[in-house]
Amino acid sequence: MRKYETPYMADWFAITLRWIMIVGLIVSLGLGNGLEIGSVWPLGLMILWNLTMTAMTSLNLRLQFHRRLNFAVDLVLAGAFFLVQGGVHGPAFWAGLLPILTGSIYFEVFGGVIVSILFSSLILYLGYQTDGDLPISILISAGLIFLSFVFGFLGRRLMDHMRKNRSLWIDEEDKKRAIQNERLRAIYELTSTLSSTLSYKRVLDSALDMSAAALNPDPEQLVSDPLVGVVMLFNGGKLRIGSARRFTSADMRVTFDGAEGILKKALDEGEPITFKDIGYDHELGRVIALRNCTSGYCFPLRSGFNVYGVLMFAHPNPDYFNTDRLKLLDIIGRQAVIAIQNARLYQDLVEEKERMVEVHEEARKKLARDLHDGPTQSVAAIAMRLNITRRMLTKDVKGATEEIVKLEELAHRTTKEIRHMLFTLRPLILESQGLTAAVQSMSDKMMETFSQKVVVNIDERITSQLEMGKQGVIFYIIEEAVNNARKHAAAEAITVSLRQMDVGIALLEIKDNGVGFDVQAMSQSYDKRSNSSLGMVNLRERAELVNGLLQIDSKEGKGTNVQVYIPLSEDAADRLHHPQHAVPKVKSR
Repeated sequence: MRKYETPYMADWFAITLRWIMIVGLIVSLGLGNGLEIGSVWPLGLMILWNLTMTAMTSLNLRLQFHRRLNFAVDLVLAGAFFLVQGGVHGPAFWAGLLPILTGSIYFEVFGGVIVSILFSSLILYLGYQTDGDLPISILISAGLIFLSFVFGFLGRRLMDHMRKNRSLWIDEEDKKRAIQNERLRAIYELTSTLSSTLSYKRVLDSALDMSAAALNPDPEQLVSDPLVGVVMLFNGGKLRIGSARRFTSADMRVTFDGAEGILKKALDEGEPITFKDIGYDHELGRVIALRNCTSGYCFPLRSGFNVYGVLMFAHPNPDYFNTDRLKLLDIIGRQAVIAIQNARLYQDLVEEKERMVEVHEEARKKLARDLHDGPTQSVAAIAMRLNITRRMLTKDVKGATEEIVKLEELAHRTTKEIRHMLFTLRPLILESQGLTAAVQSMSDKMMETFSQKVVVNIDERITSQLEMGKQGVIFYIIEEAVNNARKHAAAEAITVSLRQMDVGIALLEIKDNGVGFDVQAMSQSYDKRSNSSLGMVNLRERAELVNGLLQIDSKEGKGTNVQVYIPLSEDAADRLHHPQHAVPKVKSR
């Protein structure tokens, strides 16, 4: 016994005809008053046999030599029934049709004829043994042989038709299986490609190409399919085309706000959406390549609170995006998000590396400027005044003595400046005693070296929650802001405070009562990285190192207030950068 994946239609036809014959025999016996228990046992066996075959066929099971066995059992039971019911004089003399039909289904003309000959031989033998029955036996036998040819021909046509349909069904299944395999291969290639590259452009191109290949596994359909695909990414607060297929050159230059219509809905909901009537969308309607499309799919490229953009496909066929294709695009979209996130992180690392190089280079230049403007000038002055003092020793000893006193003061001041510079380069007290002690020491050195008053008010409960790396960055933020105020603001007093502002968020403030400046004008200089804004550059970059937010409030003649909001945990960082627990609809990424 074997089990098959699909049923054999020939078995169902044989079972159906057998039930029809059984019902016909029962009706014939009923009309001829032949329904007696002693003479209908072959009919009971026929019913049991057909019930068994029905159950097996329902389970797609077949016996060994299944067709021959059906053929033989029907022939034996029909012959027994014919004999028990009185032969040619019985009410069911046509019982021989049952094996003829079975033979015609399973063996076509050959089977029907063989059965008719065997059954006719039985009828003729019985007619020969009984006087007067031979003519009617010959007539019935001839009728059965004729019907065997008819049923055999019909059985042949029926089997040809079933074989053709089965072949088409198998071809269709093979085609579906091939399409499924091709789609799985495309998904595998997409995953492999996206996981093996950190190139932004390659990630975007691969996402579109592999998506089109997965949606149309047949290469011929892929070439002719008018599928439109595009990846839009946030840049400068707008959605811009990162990569596209079938977009015109004019379409590639279009930017989107994402503030209404399909794009807004996808970004707000954060889930893939399908849509119709693209041409009526206020933003997407401007794209020439989308005007002939009647259906579309938009997948927001989103990871947590970060929105990178959208992946979108559109097609002229209104029913193109069926369930299978949507599931496939959903898988591709999620893989694209991971790849874009990895590429973005890699790009951020590269930019961070370049920025750190710039920071170190700028620190080196700053040290060179400070050395040139401070100790170098002082040492040059000392050398010049020593030369003058040497000459005065022969002419004016008293004046020379006074000059030597001044030289000693200048040397002491220069030593203090150098020590202050060394302190700011690497404050060892920061590593040994912490941020509060380091800032207080800086305040003391400011007063000692430059006579600059710096008031320090730091909450120790905040510093205890900061690791040493963050304490170092905060110290340099304070040092940069205080130096800027000392050099440029002409402030009488500078106040440094670090306190708790909200749960998990600390506020660092550096205030002065100096001359102030135009923040907007300085910000424009910051964007151009001009020399006049290097202090602001350093403040912004160091605030980013602690995942903080920098805010500068200043007006000319009214002093300056530098504020840095510092998160003390990851949850606080999310609340700080995403106060509404949602990503803005339009944001530069």
